[in-house]
Amino acid sequence: MGFTIASLWQAPAINPINRKATSIPILNPFNVYGRVFFFSWWGFFVAFWSWYSFPPLLTETIKADLNLSQAEVANSNILALAAALIVRLVAGFACDRYGARWTFAAILLLGAIPTALAGTVTTHNGLVVLRFFVGILGGSFIPCQVWTTGFFDKSVVGTANAMAAGLGNAGSGVTYFLMPAIFDSLVQRQGLTERKAWRVAFIVPFILITITAIGMILTCPDTPTGKWSSRNRDVQRHLDMRDTFFSTNTVGNGQGNASSIDSGNDTVELNSTKRHGHFTDAQAQEDNLLTAASWELVEKPTVKGSLEALCTLPTLTLLVVYFCSFGTELCINSILGAYYARNFPTLGQTGSGSWAAMFGLLNVVFRPAGGILGDLVYRYTKSLWGKKILLHSLGVLLGVFMILIGVDDPRSKSMMFGLMTGMAFFDEASNGACFALVPHVRPTSNGLITGVTGAAGNLGGIVFLLIGRYTSDAADHPKVFWLIGIITIAGNLLVAWIRPIPKGQLGGR
Repeated sequence: MGFTIASLWQAPAINPINRKATSIPILNPFNVYGRVFFFSWWGFFVAFWSWYSFPPLLTETIKADLNLSQAEVANSNILALAAALIVRLVAGFACDRYGARWTFAAILLLGAIPTALAGTVTTHNGLVVLRFFVGILGGSFIPCQVWTTGFFDKSVVGTANAMAAGLGNAGSGVTYFLMPAIFDSLVQRQGLTERKAWRVAFIVPFILITITAIGMILTCPDTPTGKWSSRNRDVQRHLDMRDTFFSTNTVGNGQGNASSIDSGNDTVELNSTKRHGHFTDAQAQEDNLLTAASWELVEKPTVKGSLEALCTLPTLTLLVVYFCSFGTELCINSILGAYYARNFPTLGQTGSGSWAAMFGLLNVVFRPAGGILGDLVYRYTKSLWGKKILLHSLGVLLGVFMILIGVDDPRSKSMMFGLMTGMAFFDEASNGACFALVPHVRPTSNGLITGVTGAAGNLGGIVFLLIGRYTSDAADHPKVFWLIGIITIAGNLLVAWIRPIPKGQLGGR
């Protein structure tokens, strides 16, 4: 079924087996699928807003108030990413064990506390510690993606993930507008000193984060079928209703294939008749239904299962690609305002922050574009290789634009903003295309794969910021750009030959 405008608000068609939606009712929060989609992107949005609320004010106001050096500013940026890396790894496991909704709410509430305490910072050490704990909010990306994966069918999951992440990532752009605007309002209209105003400004994201966490707890379910703990029994009930189990069927030599669900350890064992030779069209249809169901069910995490999911080349591909693409985005978010202020000093703190905000805001369009393109390629090629080729093409072109910016170091605003827009497209679309592929790789460990992939992006941001910290002068941003560009091209070409999913994997195709 093709896209229609009405699908943006109409109740979606539902897959009868897993209860997942085959369209995304973005404009209908009264529908449960639309409501979950809203809280997925909005929760990530306010988390990203708070996570990146320091850089817009750090360039001048906070730096002057706390008497910080450029190296100390860089240290605080790195520690903010380090915390998110750790939380993303833990969040992936927590999503598989407890469900995405509770993991999401817990991350938001834990991150809201240090956000409210931002006004207590008086030293460099205090800033570093506080930003580390505010960095907890960076882990919200993982439950955001796992939650949408759990509610939307594989025909639209790439689009759903990319749109939720794109709208959420826009928080990193909006904060460049909002934090200086809130600060200016407190100074000019409320008469606060600059020293007090930047501290009070952080109360705004704290309030929104807390309200959002409470809202998702009270108004949203864990899964389309109900509670997380009963998800397997619920899917089995739907399968029983459609008589899709092979309890009475025989194949080949008359040996039956029973499908069973062990609700005690939350795992599903589905034996495909495809392994035993020829089978009838009716049995093939039933087998497809079973495969569809097994594709969606997340296993309870075990050491053996986790190692099997992690130690595959397709997983390595996701880690390398997201290390490069999202690592680039995080690094650019941290330094872009300062880069603009360096090349265009007349912009000032508010002006350079506003232009830097555009990079993050473009996520609203560019990241969903990557997911939509991934779904379209998959739909028309019927092959995951299409998604993978698209992913690496975007990554290589991202590297090309990074090198162009770094080598040219534009002093013309039109040239700078034009190149930056082109770079933003390939960067953010690459992020979206990556998470259009993630749900296909070891779907029974979706939270784990999402978590380690997201953590790899944070690791990339840390590494790229360290490159800027230790290989160049504080003001030598162009060198950082072309170095990252070379790494990004090399990383994508290095893993381009790897198959999209593990050989022999039945689900996720």
